[in-house]
Amino acid sequence: MSSVQSYLEGLLETVQRTSAHQPEFQQAVAEVFESLAPVLERHPEFVKAGILDRLIEPDRLIRFRVAWVDDNGRVRVNIGYRVQFCNAIGPYKGGLRFHPSVYEGIVKFLGFEQIFKNALTSLPIGGAKGGSDFDPKGKSDMEIMRFCQSFMNELYKYIGPNTDVPAGDIGVGTREIGYLFGQYKRLRDEFSGVLTGKALSFHGSLDRVQATGYGLCYFTEEMLKTRGRSFDGQTVVISGSGNVAIYACEKATQMGAKVVTMSDSNGYVYDPNGIDLAYVKDLKEVRRGRIKEYAETHEGVTYVADCSKVWTVPCDIALPCATQNEINKESAEALVKGGCTVVCEGANMPSTPEAIEVYLSNGILYGPAKASNAGGVATSGLEMSQNSERLSWSFEEVDAKLKGIMEGIFHASYDASVAAGSEGNLMVGANCAGFLKVATAMMAQGITY
Repeated sequence: MSSVQSYLEGLLETVQRTSAHQPEFQQAVAEVFESLAPVLERHPEFVKAGILDRLIEPDRLIRFRVAWVDDNGRVRVNIGYRVQFCNAIGPYKGGLRFHPSVYEGIVKFLGFEQIFKNALTSLPIGGAKGGSDFDPKGKSDMEIMRFCQSFMNELYKYIGPNTDVPAGDIGVGTREIGYLFGQYKRLRDEFSGVLTGKALSFHGSLDRVQATGYGLCYFTEEMLKTRGRSFDGQTVVISGSGNVAIYACEKATQMGAKVVTMSDSNGYVYDPNGIDLAYVKDLKEVRRGRIKEYAETHEGVTYVADCSKVWTVPCDIALPCATQNEINKESAEALVKGGCTVVCEGANMPSTPEAIEVYLSNGILYGPAKASNAGGVATSGLEMSQNSERLSWSFEEVDAKLKGIMEGIFHASYDASVAAGSEGNLMVGANCAGFLKVATAMMAQGITY
């Protein structure tokens, strides 16, 4: 075993010991470490400077109580988190997730991934993440407003336009960002670009809502070009029915594909004629209903009360856009059996390590999340630029910049895979390219003793 490999294994053992009850964080670290040996062999100075030793431990992890009052006058208590991992290339940047599954391990895994994802965008933004175990589902607007205000009463101490700029994630959309921004503005008595994903009425960015889904498709299209293909005429299976899934469906359809599935946590629908996206937008963005209602209102549509089975639907391209670890080994094998040749990730870490092994061993084109779903944070970075300049760019301007960023991420990842001796393995390439940018910046800024 080489000294570099021994070093990486020793660090991974440290993570397993210090984060023993955080499997998602361990998984994220292990996946990055598997790719970095060639980089560290070429740059022993990174090992000597303890770059990875520093990156696996966040700069700070903030945990706080969020007490709020529901519509019945009852006091409720949730836990809030913000993890700030690395600001070597810019202010901390990463979304807030409101979901019952949120705990320390989830925000650490998401924040660690964000370091490299943000570096790949080529924008000056560092890695962070946050959220709460609060569930906005079934809550009134007033309850959500009161929760967001209480959450910001603590969070505001640690964020700012040049310090840490949160955005949305699962459970945090324009409504929640608006309530959070309003409370920050009251507390700090300032109007600044401290949050992204804002409504257009108070200087949000055009194309931000569409960005992650559109960016996913722009990245996938670049992948397809390497095999002389495109979205045109392809059958696409998408999981999820939230923001990322909806706009991945929209852009894939615009590019000539037929999207045949969407899902939520209860199950999935299969529409052989292609998803009626206008109906899904109304269902999810306006009425906030369940995907089962789609099958009840559309002829010839099948509803299956098991979202994990969506991967058994035959397809050419799979775009997982729901949540972490939604595709396991069995699901990946089902995709192979169903004729799938491309998997590109819209959610964060939706494939287990065993699923990724299935992709690679069967020659599936695989786009890892830290590269393929970077469109959201990229456009958040563009929103920060517009806020700083007190300008608003047109949808076409923002979308063109987004497309250019996603194409740049693909080529940076591909070129890094070649340099690492794993041509075409975009997981290796994305990890190496992102790490190299962050490590170089950290080296230049010295070590704090």
